[in-house]
Amino acid sequence: MKSFFNFTILDKFILKQIFEVFVLGVIVFTSIIFASDTFISLIKQISTYGMSVNIAFMIILLNLPAVIVMTIPMSVLFSTVMTINKMCLQSEITIMKACGISIKRISKPIFLFAVVMAIFTFIMNETIVPITTSQSKTLALYALVQRNIPEGKRNFTIKELKEGNNLKRLFYVEKCEDKQFSNVSIVDLSEKDKVQILQAKTGTSVIEGWQFDNASVYTISKEGKTLNTSWIEKSILDFGSDIQAQLDKKNDGSDYNIIQLIPYLNNKKDISNEILSKYQVRFWEKIALPITTIAFVLLGIPLAITPPRVRHNRGFLFSIGIIFCYYIIRAFSMSLGYNQSINAFWAANLPNFVLITLGYYMFKRKSSKV
Repeated sequence: MKSFFNFTILDKFILKQIFEVFVLGVIVFTSIIFASDTFISLIKQISTYGMSVNIAFMIILLNLPAVIVMTIPMSVLFSTVMTINKMCLQSEITIMKACGISIKRISKPIFLFAVVMAIFTFIMNETIVPITTSQSKTLALYALVQRNIPEGKRNFTIKELKEGNNLKRLFYVEKCEDKQFSNVSIVDLSEKDKVQILQAKTGTSVIEGWQFDNASVYTISKEGKTLNTSWIEKSILDFGSDIQAQLDKKNDGSDYNIIQLIPYLNNKKDISNEILSKYQVRFWEKIALPITTIAFVLLGIPLAITPPRVRHNRGFLFSIGIIFCYYIIRAFSMSLGYNQSINAFWAANLPNFVLITLGYYMFKRKSSKV
């Protein structure tokens, strides 16, 4: 064991190249995930719900640790394949073989790096990610409930949409200063059989939504008949109930650590089977994700070792292909786990089982030729 951690010049040389490409991989894959998923979702919330750009930027920063945790295994694979493939093209692997250095010996620092990254991923996923994910959801809910209105603007309207992109409420505000707005008119189309019109001289944004003082409310039927007219001293229009329900529905346990998820494994929690299955799959995924880092290396090393006659770098294509296949299997197994078609353990670990089985066979075959 002591000799395993005794680094030689060869180990330091390989680790240096691995780490340089690894950092690049984290930056590239994190940017791709943000551009394709998180960023588009935030843009939609900004345009639909009126979320401020500053709060959206804070949500991006809070979501960053969760994205980095997902990109670490991909970046380790990317750095492994690119580095080994580059060494093959420059005949460094051939020279090492001629000097009696086996593939297993060359792979030692890479596996050690993968183990360190797996431990780092597990710790980060258990300490930082649950906190930042929870704060991100809280901040998003707060921003949507507060309905951050444009400061210093005059004569502007805000639309609130419901499912199917249909208009739910239309707001007109004459002036907004210091979170206080004046001369507000609201057309409420949330109910099918009637339309409500609210008019108020003053109002403000509070934690529950929008609060209006001395408001007049007109209730009109779809046929245009006035059903009711009333005056309300203080009225609060709540925006948060539907949003909170949507957040609860989408909650998959990502803001819990592994200790908090343990009670859900015994099926004794008074929650729906759909949420329970998500929590159980999430529990095993927190264990499976760090193992994926090592499984990627086990498969990546033999794929990156190319024959001497190949004179172009195939490392990038191999990396993308492995990651693509992995996430197809992962999406398939996770969906089966959420639907309780297969056990939660296998739902989270099936991709790793495929990677390790295939990687062990290929690695053993490559190393036996030396």
